[in-house]
Amino acid sequence: MDIEARIKRRQRRNGEPRLIQDYESISPVVHIEEPADRGPVLERLLDHLDPVFDGQLPPNAYVYGPCGSGKSAVITALFANLEQLPTEQQAIIHTTTRAQPPTSPSFVYVNARETASEFAFYHAVLDALVDDSVPEHGIGTETLKSRLHDLVREQRTGIVIAVDHIGEPESIQAPALVDLFAGLPSNVSWLAIGRDDPSTTELTRYTAESISIDRYQRQMLVDVLMTRTSNGLAQQGLDHGQARHIADWADGNAHDALAALFIAAELAEERGQDRITQANVDAAIAEVPDPCVSLGVVLSLPTNRQTVLRELIDLEESERSSVTATTEAIASAQSVDLSAGTVKRFLYEMAESGVVDRVEATVTNGQGRPPSRVEPRFPPTAFRRLYDLQQ
Repeated sequence: MDIEARIKRRQRRNGEPRLIQDYESISPVVHIEEPADRGPVLERLLDHLDPVFDGQLPPNAYVYGPCGSGKSAVITALFANLEQLPTEQQAIIHTTTRAQPPTSPSFVYVNARETASEFAFYHAVLDALVDDSVPEHGIGTETLKSRLHDLVREQRTGIVIAVDHIGEPESIQAPALVDLFAGLPSNVSWLAIGRDDPSTTELTRYTAESISIDRYQRQMLVDVLMTRTSNGLAQQGLDHGQARHIADWADGNAHDALAALFIAAELAEERGQDRITQANVDAAIAEVPDPCVSLGVVLSLPTNRQTVLRELIDLEESERSSVTATTEAIASAQSVDLSAGTVKRFLYEMAESGVVDRVEATVTNGQGRPPSRVEPRFPPTAFRRLYDLQQ
């Protein structure tokens, strides 16, 4: 642990010990630099990427696994380190007498949840490759694509692009991804990361290898929780028994396990506790829906939709008795600058994509179709805090 981390653990607020020292360390939507217990997975990925160390491009690949198996955590950590290779090797070049020594390809990570459109995808890739910021307005898709083409052609050793969260409802779909890469020069290699089995996606028609990432084993997940806890909570904020309980319940899903940890810590913090209790853990587990939509999906939604969800989770039960009642309550909130019609459309669209559920009422007046209410498919406490932290 570095000096800064040691100092942060001794910080006080209002003279009292603070349970949560660092929200990012326990956040289910933040990936740490060194994922715990994922060495074998990293080795498989490095085996595939091995040509880059000789200045060559690897073939395309499809990386797949269930929700919460750590795909994003491993890929982001790996690409963050690989991005440093060109700079490090360039420094070595100046000390040699070779005229044109090999350098490694460039590496780009793209979150498909945030780049579902053609413009957003090309913008994200181009922005990652150049030092200056790429404008988001006043420039067309074809211009972006042309600039990216020119830049890629200048890259003698090419570019490796990882595109994460392929195939999710609000993300890039497999056919669209194939079309996007078909429009780029041949010296581009890609890794598509998704949940679908290789036999069910057309991506494998364009890839040389499929790399499976399995769910976390119980002890691995315990290690993940304790690593996050040691960085994010006060000393002895969570004991091993509670971590094992969360890991057993989560059944290998790191997202759900971290969501439960985050909620338990937030509940304890709200009550002024200096450590998480079993009651906090039980309440946190009960709050996580089954199945649970990734909080990363929710926080990748457009700002106006997140605002609607933020109001939704704070409504009284009477205000959620029907979609109409919910719509009126949200539209009348001071923080929402949307018409009732727009709010209702957002709710229906988010129900269609699975972010919320429309649940049919069990009690009716006996006339017409029973009303339905809207229920989030994500844990409200975790979303509330994460949303408020980014405001």
